[in-house]
Amino acid sequence: MIQALRTPDTAFDAVPDFDYPVEYAEDLPGYEGLRAAWIDAGPQNADRVFLCLHGEPSWPFLYRRMIPVFLASGARVIAPDLFGFGRSDKPVRQEDFSFDFHRDHLLRLVERLDLRNITMVVQDWGGLLGLTLPVDPGFAARLSRFLVMNTGLGQGESPGPGFEAWKAYALSTPDMPVGRIIARGTPHLTEAEIAAYDAPYPGPEYKAGAQVFPALVPVRPDMAGAKLGKAAAQFWREDWTGESFMAVGAADPVLGTEPMARLRSLIRGCPEPLVIPDGGHFVQEWGEQIARAALASFGDLPAE
Repeated sequence: MIQALRTPDTAFDAVPDFDYPVEYAEDLPGYEGLRAAWIDAGPQNADRVFLCLHGEPSWPFLYRRMIPVFLASGARVIAPDLFGFGRSDKPVRQEDFSFDFHRDHLLRLVERLDLRNITMVVQDWGGLLGLTLPVDPGFAARLSRFLVMNTGLGQGESPGPGFEAWKAYALSTPDMPVGRIIARGTPHLTEAEIAAYDAPYPGPEYKAGAQVFPALVPVRPDMAGAKLGKAAAQFWREDWTGESFMAVGAADPVLGTEPMARLRSLIRGCPEPLVIPDGGHFVQEWGEQIARAALASFGDLPAE
């Protein structure tokens, strides 16, 4: 049994601009006893569903500028909280977190909700995990399109010294200042929004996932997820036939224009990206523009 903490619901009372229905399950196969949380907004019978996958150390609050655009198109939006983040339970031991622990959670949730005609929306760890999901044929059959932002595929190589410094900092900082970290590259955040990023973590004991996540990136061939990353690269390069859209926060010091250009070269048919010159790593904070451009590209909204 995994020992976990649960953030009190009252911690989210002051979160601004994020009043969406929250669903919970404590019986996902393989995760019995752990409460998983996710946003489920829009028509249950919608013919399209946007699956928004967050990264580290954020939670789906990061998508609050994009979700209204997706909903206005008539779609359903599912935004899961990974375990250790948001409203989902937070294991207290770092060793309980692994690449497969998070990836399998997403697969089980998609199966539980029987999501189809998925537009997958990913950034950071949302991409490291999400881009490997189509290696599973069951998920690949559910996926129609995807929107990718500032992320990569873990294939056994390090993203570089900037990432290594971030990993060392995270592992050595038990009480990571999550909101301030996100605000560093996102200067337009208000104090209330910064506090909202801190809301899931009433104390340092809730932050094991935020601390250990960078150390789980498959930077060596022998690490969990590296073989999946290589298989995923083959899928996107050779088997992908759906639509894609890429947006890049050019001010990201680790996963900016050059790394994203390398990722784009792996994605069959991926068009030229939308570049946000001032956009940092958490580029969803410029998300309304990105969402509208993506939907226009997909034909869901008229181009402006």
